[in-house]
Amino acid sequence: MIYFVLKFLHIIGASVLLGTGAGIAFFMLVAHRSGNAMAVAAVARIVVIADFVFTTTAVIVQPITGISLAWNVGYSLWERWIVWSIVLYLVTGAFWLPVVWMQMEMRNIAMEAAANGKPLPARYHRLFWTWFYLGFPAFAAVLAIIWLMITRPV
Repeated sequence: MIYFVLKFLHIIGASVLLGTGAGIAFFMLVAHRSGNAMAVAAVARIVVIADFVFTTTAVIVQPITGISLAWNVGYSLWERWIVWSIVLYLVTGAFWLPVVWMQMEMRNIAMEAAANGKPLPARYHRLFWTWFYLGFPAFAAVLAIIWLMITRPV
């Protein structure tokens, strides 16, 4: 029974990481393309909240359920697919942490621009494109982790 609860929570956590990341990227991109500081500020405010509520929770749950699953099934944490999963998880985190900060900065910049009736400044655009490109390796790493979890290659 504990195995199925752990596996369920682990799969839900992976789904939340993948889904929240894809959703955040989509909504930020659509808001950015509007060029409207007020729209960007509103979307970025929600994105920051979503990242803290959903992504942070999943980031905490994943290693707990993953390690518990490995122990429950009898896998060594030194199996190659588990080691690669952990490495990719750390890579994802290395990209995610600066992205969260960038989202907060973009939100603040957009809120200020909207309040003053000004267009989004160059700093916002630099942050957006850096944020955008950092998402690709993080997203690819999450997909690779899911592939490793499903296939467990030897």
